[in-house]
Amino acid sequence: MSDPARESDVETKARRGRNIALALGLALFVVLIFVVTLVRLGANVTARPL
Repeated sequence: MSDPARESDVETKARRGRNIALALGLALFVVLIFVVTLVRLGANVTARPL
């Protein structure tokens, strides 16, 4: 691992960009799983007997 105290501005900006991209990818994955779960459960909720 690199020492954050010895990083240049370019390296710091690159790391920040990777972190933001990773966070957005993770958030989109969570939203996708949530939507798929709602769609799958939604069909079953309307079909169950009262």
